[in-house]
Amino acid sequence: MPPTTPPADAVLPPRAPGAPAPGTRLGSHYEHCFGCGPQHPQGLRIDAVAGEGLDVTAEFTVRPEHQGGPGLAHGGMLMTAMDETMGTLNWLLHAPAVTGRLESDFVRPVPVDSVLHIRAWVTGVHGRKIYSAAEGRIGGPDGPVAIRAQALFIQVKLEHFTTHGRPEDIEKVMDDQDLLKRARAFEVNP
Repeated sequence: MPPTTPPADAVLPPRAPGAPAPGTRLGSHYEHCFGCGPQHPQGLRIDAVAGEGLDVTAEFTVRPEHQGGPGLAHGGMLMTAMDETMGTLNWLLHAPAVTGRLESDFVRPVPVDSVLHIRAWVTGVHGRKIYSAAEGRIGGPDGPVAIRAQALFIQVKLEHFTTHGRPEDIEKVMDDQDLLKRARAFEVNP
């Protein structure tokens, strides 16, 4: 069984109490995040929306600075968009987590100026492991699949970030009381 496939005894938990309601924009977990941060000048600015269950949708517009081959999205940028979108699923579980493994299948090229419509969903939870999958489509949410991804996320405590992050960035986050309050609400085994 591949490491991104949940084991047979994994469960699909309910949405966490107090999780963002369906249709809610999830926003950025950190304003300077390359994937979702609005303050990152070259970032992807992924803005996910909570779905009905344990799923989210997002859009990523491929800009010229995201290209690899002439006029085409760089595969690493596409993977970053998929990783970021799958990572937002953790808001629905109230579980801070980090990417443990990420796998992809590139199905078709994605041209610059295209919008990649991403849908991600939880496929199972087993202990601290959260399994998820995603599809990215071009031409609309029902357009042809351009990329598929599967991931394994590992739940961590907030100390994971404060212990390993750059001190000046941690200090800025700790000074942001709204962000700190939001993050503490999702702490694993507080």
